[in-house]
Amino acid sequence: METLQATFFLFVLVPLVNPAPPLQQESLQFYEYDTDVSMGSLTQQDYEMQSKDIRKDGTNVSLDTSLMLQSDDSQLDVPPTKDTNLPTCLLCVCLSGSVYCEEIDIEAVPPLPKETAYLYARFNKIKRIAASDFADITTLRRIDFSGNRIEEIEDGAFSKLLLLEELSLAENRLVKLPVLPPKLTTFNANQNRIKSRGIKANAFKKLTNLAYLYLGHNALESVPLNLPESLRILHLQYNNITTITDDTFCKSNNTRYIRTRMDEIRMEGNPIVLAKHVNAFSCLRMLPVGTYY
Repeated sequence: METLQATFFLFVLVPLVNPAPPLQQESLQFYEYDTDVSMGSLTQQDYEMQSKDIRKDGTNVSLDTSLMLQSDDSQLDVPPTKDTNLPTCLLCVCLSGSVYCEEIDIEAVPPLPKETAYLYARFNKIKRIAASDFADITTLRRIDFSGNRIEEIEDGAFSKLLLLEELSLAENRLVKLPVLPPKLTTFNANQNRIKSRGIKANAFKKLTNLAYLYLGHNALESVPLNLPESLRILHLQYNNITTITDDTFCKSNNTRYIRTRMDEIRMEGNPIVLAKHVNAFSCLRMLPVGTYY
């Protein structure tokens, strides 16, 4: 009887000597190129199986790395230029038609998903915008390149962007303006190196939707010509403007003409004395901000 009890006691304890560890799960999130679909949970067993199957230079790599290498196993550290195949959405954040590539030190415009509507590439090291950068991205409505090092914009870089409404090139190194797309409502080129000869005479004439134009902190010697009737806000502060004419804002041959939409003109920080050009403001509802004596 004692022997039977000892046997039963051993039988009960044996399964408890080395209990199997619980199945661990690790939630891994990542974005595939041109999608916003996140990956679900992968078990520890999946982790071990996939890490054994993925090799690079004869050594195992982690599952996190293997997921990133699905598209191109050899270009993890290559900057995102037109010469690489690294999907932009592994480097930037892609979300519902918006691409956020801010403060990641890219030196060129990355390849974009074809349905991109909003591009934010602020505070990088981009020096040049090529015509090919947006050749196939006709859905763009807003582009922000503020805080880069852009010195050159190739002719026709924005010519196919017929839906583009907002464009910011502020805080760059431009000396002239590119040809702008026709439906712009807002254009910001504050804090560049633009001189008057860098703006064509009809640069803004056909932009019939343009309401906000920011050209402050540049090197302009005069107010740009042929400003559209749609303009509401015009910033020209801290340039080198020394003179304006009766036709700069108004029409000297039409004394009844009024710029009904113009709400604000900033010209402070220029060497011009505005009081010497009173007739230049006769069509405005409010006088420009600036020095009058």
